[in-house]
Amino acid sequence: MRLHEYQAKRLLASAGIPVPRGQAALTAAEAAAAYTALARQCGASAGFTCHVKAQLHAGGRGKAGGVLVARSAQEASAHAAGLLGRRLATHQTGPEGLPVAAVLLEERIEIAKEWYLALTVDRFAAQLVVLASRRGGVDIEEVAAKEPAMIVREPLEALEGPTPQALARIAQALGCASTQAEACQRIVRALWQLFTSQDASLIEINPLVATPDGRLLALDAKVTLDDNALFRHADLAALRDESQEHPLELQAGRIGISYVGLDGTIGCLVNGAGLAMATNDIIKLAGGSPANFLDVGGGANVEQVTKAFSIILADQRVKAVLVNIFGGIMRCDWVAQGLLNATRQLDVQMPIVVRLQGTNVEEGRRLLTQAKRLNLISADELEEAAKKIVELSKSGEPRTPRS
Repeated sequence: MRLHEYQAKRLLASAGIPVPRGQAALTAAEAAAAYTALARQCGASAGFTCHVKAQLHAGGRGKAGGVLVARSAQEASAHAAGLLGRRLATHQTGPEGLPVAAVLLEERIEIAKEWYLALTVDRFAAQLVVLASRRGGVDIEEVAAKEPAMIVREPLEALEGPTPQALARIAQALGCASTQAEACQRIVRALWQLFTSQDASLIEINPLVATPDGRLLALDAKVTLDDNALFRHADLAALRDESQEHPLELQAGRIGISYVGLDGTIGCLVNGAGLAMATNDIIKLAGGSPANFLDVGGGANVEQVTKAFSIILADQRVKAVLVNIFGGIMRCDWVAQGLLNATRQLDVQMPIVVRLQGTNVEEGRRLLTQAKRLNLISADELEEAAKKIVELSKSGEPRTPRS
């Protein structure tokens, strides 16, 4: 679960990490009041300048017109009115964009230096890792691709936290002045304490800035929490903004199905995360493009298979569907019955290639054969199934969205 910037900064501030003074607003009137309160808080009698920042779960807001400058309460109100209620498209959202329901008004900070600092999980090494770079304030993905040496990785033990030696190396990697090294080390230690206590999977500060007077501030922040641990953090779970999530992913999560929307045309219904990943890979190798990752689960029943199929079909880009099931706990005849239910209820006309193996596979194949639905095509081997579905997806016509 991701947090908005203003929520993330509150969390950072609670851990003692310095952030700019700011206030969130949900309406234009609230934005005007927030400007006035912020100007007073910053001791500015006139000419106070602040940023009005659209809040959404994506980067690239500035380039997309989502970060504006206000020099009066009226200007803050007008900027907020122009942002709130619209969908903002950035390079991370795709052309459809994401809705803006809140803005953050924040004091404008004079910057002397910009750094990148993050704490995340290195899943290959099964440990935490601090990522630090002197190239802050830019797309870190671009830095990683073009100048990987500019990103320093410092492993941490989750239970012990950063050692004094590790803290010193991080401050040195960022090129902190001697007067700033201690503040930098305090921030890294606070990041670790926040990360472990709140069950985060990513805390990113980009940029971490130094001001001309030597202060260090988290100018922008991203926090991603582990969904599986939210039951321990009811206060954080309440911050979830479902409007920022993929509608189909949200629907799938509510019925216990793992679904990630992709940008292809071949829908995939698979049981088991590893098999689902392999299915997506073999579709790509066959020259196609998967529309989703979908793991219906090892113990799904007929109803769940039917619901999973309806989620796949809700994506109007899907031209064909590959069903790849290995029946262990999940019986192949259940899958077959679920497919028949779904295709009848939803009046599915697109081609469906079905590869079944495992428990009750003969009964499952018998059900599909007896149904005599011309759009259901059986395949025994995965490579064969992938080639068939790619061919069918390329010959199919785009669907007309259902009203």
